[in-house]
Amino acid sequence: MAAPIPDRIVDIAIGYMGAKQLFAASRIGLFRALADGPHTVAEIAGATGVSEQIARILADAMNAQGLLDRADGRYSLAEDAAAYLGGQSATDLAPFLTFLNEISYAHWLQFDATVDTTKPGDLQMDDARWATFMAGVMRYNALHASMLAREFDFAPYKSMVDLGGLSPEFAIGAMRANPDLAVRFVFAPMATQGITDALAAAGLSDRATIEPAETATAAPGGEHDIVMVNHVVHRFTPEQNREILANARAAASPGATLLLLDFFLDDDERQRRIDALHAGEYFVIDGTIVYPEAEVRAWLEEAGWRPRDVLALPGSPRVLVAHAV
Repeated sequence: MAAPIPDRIVDIAIGYMGAKQLFAASRIGLFRALADGPHTVAEIAGATGVSEQIARILADAMNAQGLLDRADGRYSLAEDAAAYLGGQSATDLAPFLTFLNEISYAHWLQFDATVDTTKPGDLQMDDARWATFMAGVMRYNALHASMLAREFDFAPYKSMVDLGGLSPEFAIGAMRANPDLAVRFVFAPMATQGITDALAAAGLSDRATIEPAETATAAPGGEHDIVMVNHVVHRFTPEQNREILANARAAASPGATLLLLDFFLDDDERQRRIDALHAGEYFVIDGTIVYPEAEVRAWLEEAGWRPRDVLALPGSPRVLVAHAV
């Protein structure tokens, strides 16, 4: 048998180098500089304001990662970089990368202390850092929402309640996919203005209502045929999640569909990487928890939901799809 090789270990160990170069490339505008087509190192340097040496380092690093193509000394955006880093779409991930660079990365430097103490790091947030935090988180949510709209068919539904999520983009994506869908947003009071603005910008205000209520105790009731609970589970205790899922069930008609979106730890032979990494991310930043999927499934059954499917969204959380029994 061939001897094992160390590539995988080394790739993981130096992964932070690629991440920091990605953050830098985004920060200086390298990807946006290539949005209009291939450019040389000199042209990249001129467009971004960095030296040719730095332009070459970053362009080669992004080429090595597959985000840039290179031919005849000219660099161009790979398909995924053009879609999500070139500045041409609503899901451009530049704000998310800024959040990772300026907020998340610093907290990962505290990870050794978190491992030793089982305590999250110190956020040390001010208004500017909170603005960066929220811009990044909401843009990442927009990516998740676009992936959900691509993977799930909203056409059969007429009445939705979106309970306690962080972003209105999930329901807005569903409304765009289904012109007959009406939505009740039952969100924390602090989210009201953001939802109002997002609905107005999307031209969907006439198909939605907004009902401020604290997520842990909100009991919207009703007979909805679809319920969404997005990025809620990791933010609450097991006891609170049981109540949230029971209240979600009380708002659903028999046979209704639940979309429960979050990161989950699985029991598969190989844990899905993005979920495992976010278990560390969430805990080191603010002590929130990525729960085992098996535990969440038990809560669902207890609340009157029967899990029927799992959607693993690209670059995003998973969705437990259940129906009301």
